[in-house]
Amino acid sequence: MTLYPKLITDALEKVRYPGTGKNIVESGMVADNIRIEGNKVSLSLILTRVNDPFAKSLVKASETAILTYVSPDINIKGNITIQIQPLGAPLAGAQQTNAQQTPEKSLPQVKNTIAISSGKGGVGKSTISANLAVALVQLGYKVGLLDADIYGPSIPKMFGEEDAKPYMEEVEGRERIVPIEKYGVKLLSIGFFVNANDALIWRSSMASNALKQLITDANWGELDYFIIDLPPGTGDIHLTLIQSLNLTGGIVVTTPQDVALAAARKGISLFQNAKLNVPILGLVENMAWFTPAELPDNKYYIFGKDGGKKLAQELNIPFLGEIPLVQSVCEAGDSGQPVALNPDSIMGQAFLQLAEKLIP
Repeated sequence: MTLYPKLITDALEKVRYPGTGKNIVESGMVADNIRIEGNKVSLSLILTRVNDPFAKSLVKASETAILTYVSPDINIKGNITIQIQPLGAPLAGAQQTNAQQTPEKSLPQVKNTIAISSGKGGVGKSTISANLAVALVQLGYKVGLLDADIYGPSIPKMFGEEDAKPYMEEVEGRERIVPIEKYGVKLLSIGFFVNANDALIWRSSMASNALKQLITDANWGELDYFIIDLPPGTGDIHLTLIQSLNLTGGIVVTTPQDVALAAARKGISLFQNAKLNVPILGLVENMAWFTPAELPDNKYYIFGKDGGKKLAQELNIPFLGEIPLVQSVCEAGDSGQPVALNPDSIMGQAFLQLAEKLIP
């Protein structure tokens, strides 16, 4: 089975600290440094006293819970350590995670890694990511797509793979996650490993750790393009990815209206930050106009006109093009068949042109 931090924390919710009667996850006693290597799991429990009388029994109970509620084959015995954090001291879990688990700075078999971002949700960033990946495949390239939106994954649905469950395989003596492959695109998403109807309640450092595993513990193989569909905003997950990978560049998605353009500025600013310095490959204006199916030659600029183009000119970054809004986009996403699969359609042509602009 494929192991993920949430499986471990769900099991640890069964363990109660005798001193309070509350479960150890709710009490903040599980550090954010859960590490999974094949079937080996290691983690730390946080206690406030050096001579806590319940320390040994808590470790034992935690081991038993993981073996009982996750799998009896997990190597957990002896891999749970105790951290002492006096009351009022800052949490140490995330800092230790960064020190103990330094991710690979790049994927050696990947030629180009492109992060697709948006300053806000609802601008169609995942639609752009999915169809760009399909378009690149149609142009003859090997493509991987990582759904990095930990809290709102949508790529499984867009590719009709909501029930898919990736498995592990041994590669050069190491267990690797095998991505799902659909329409020639290699896919991974946290959505493959969690219940689609449940809210994912994770601290940001735990979400970042899960994301690192999807990148470095997966067997992506040789790729010409590795597309990363980032969550909206400019938070911890964005920093984790930018600092973990040698990005070829970033693409920012916006819609024409002012509120989206203001958010897009922040997304561009994140990439251009002096400490991160990620090249901006360009800006894409999604939902540039509406074209009804019965009037294919008509364009209705319901969100405004040329907002993305003007912003790109103002900030002196490439403008990669406009993607229209047509009903088939929503229908294709809901049915798991990206519109780029039909290269002769208006939308198919738009995404092929976008893909061609990214090719050196």
